[in-house]
Amino acid sequence: MKLSPSLLSANFANLEKDIREVERNGVEMLHIDVMDGHFVPNITIGPVVLQSIRKITELKLDVHLMISNPGQYINAFVDAGADILTVHAEADIHLHRTLSIIRELGVKAGVSINPSTPLSMIEEIAEIMDLLLIMSVNPGFGGQSFIEKSLEKIYKADQIRNQRKLDFLIEVDGGIKPQNAAKVLNAGADILVAGSAIFKGQQISENIRLLNESARMEIQP
Repeated sequence: MKLSPSLLSANFANLEKDIREVERNGVEMLHIDVMDGHFVPNITIGPVVLQSIRKITELKLDVHLMISNPGQYINAFVDAGADILTVHAEADIHLHRTLSIIRELGVKAGVSINPSTPLSMIEEIAEIMDLLLIMSVNPGFGGQSFIEKSLEKIYKADQIRNQRKLDFLIEVDGGIKPQNAAKVLNAGADILVAGSAIFKGQQISENIRLLNESARMEIQP
């Protein structure tokens, strides 16, 4: 299991402190949500802030574009330092082209699908995506509750991956906490995105420990 802490729930008044704290606790990547107030009802950071984050950490930057017309902004986010760039299937009518461009630029290409979006949306591009991000809440705001129906979708995505002998990673974002981390992993997830479960109360080290322990204890055969 890999954790990808979502900076959406971090303290933006002291972002570097929070980043240093997750680094000290063995985290390998950071999840950065980019929202435009159009595709989702919230506005967050852009390439300039991403570039600033890149300057202070060597962690992999897992950038999630929750924006309309994502293909127009690929170069800007790659130049700003993204290691993984994920676009929404619902937001891009030229998804194959966008993923191809991302990979040609030397960055891992991901596709995200919302809770109401069927897995059939990714069947034609599964071979060229490096990551499938399954939203287990409706995107836009942190702190929401996990949608239990997402477990079935995670399981089916893992089946598709195995049946077609593909190697894309499955990432799950939304409502992840110690109480459900293990069952999400058991369904087939490789990466868990957690925001409030990591940054709440600024007890970052303890929150990461709880997530790791709950996952390890419950997924053992």
